[in-house]
Amino acid sequence: MINRNETTGSQVTEFILMGITNRPELQGPLFVLFFFNYMAIVVGNIGLIILTSVDSHLQTPMYFFLRHLAFVDLGYSTAIGPKMLVGFIEEKNIISYSGCAIQLGFFSVFIASELFILSAMAYDRYVAICKSLHYMAIMSERVCWFLVTIPYLYSIIVALLVAINLFKLSFCKSNIVSHFYCDGPPLIFITCSDTSEIEIIIMIFSTFNFVSSLLIILISYMFILVTILKMNSSEGRHKAFSTFGSHLTGVVIFYGTLFFMYLQPQSSHSFDTDRIASVFYTLVIPMLNPLIYSLRNKEVKCALKRLVKKIW
Repeated sequence: MINRNETTGSQVTEFILMGITNRPELQGPLFVLFFFNYMAIVVGNIGLIILTSVDSHLQTPMYFFLRHLAFVDLGYSTAIGPKMLVGFIEEKNIISYSGCAIQLGFFSVFIASELFILSAMAYDRYVAICKSLHYMAIMSERVCWFLVTIPYLYSIIVALLVAINLFKLSFCKSNIVSHFYCDGPPLIFITCSDTSEIEIIIMIFSTFNFVSSLLIILISYMFILVTILKMNSSEGRHKAFSTFGSHLTGVVIFYGTLFFMYLQPQSSHSFDTDRIASVFYTLVIPMLNPLIYSLRNKEVKCALKRLVKKIW
């Protein structure tokens, strides 16, 4: 059991991450498990990025957004995964003050970007199914870049705003973070400053990001569902549902865990429960997304076969 390190004033220069568990007998098995988990994330998402970049048959808006989804999945899992793995083999999982701020910043950028890329993907599916005759005209290259560039820029601004305001606070209660990475709620818990401003900032942006992106997805889903139900061809309905179903699976898992983590009152947070939920959306979902969105897709399978033939 790690004893709480009391600090004096605001002289914290490093934090101790408690990790997923403090049971020594589990550290080795968990290291092996999450090492292979992170390797699967890296191989799956980099493979998807390369495949959708080099194959001429996958140069469509759908795979453009899928490529960016893989990029942000790789981004926020890399912001967390390697440091978490080091924590399993070190006696004390120490992260510097600046390292903690950087980790929080990068994680916030990628996690917020994923929300809006998922909503852009939903809009893309809406146009593909509901306005199929004008699909390429509506989803031009310029529009696609606009739909990913704005979320990236917005996410960077929000991440900087949150990180700067959070790390202006005094951490004098303790330097032990009850998590396996630097996140807002556990850092707020150990500060002795007035946290009302930063809590409001986090709540406003978390709510806006969650609600606005989910609203776009739900409205797109509604129009897609209406269009599918009007289709006369059972084959057409099946094809549309298969694409729609993959996105729906990813959205339910991702938004469900985020809702559980961030849109609950601060007083009801249980850090033990939060750590378990965090594992799902930081390390499990980035591993599953290549399977959910691509390996079930015939076009991607064919592209993979073509790439293998070229290599060999």
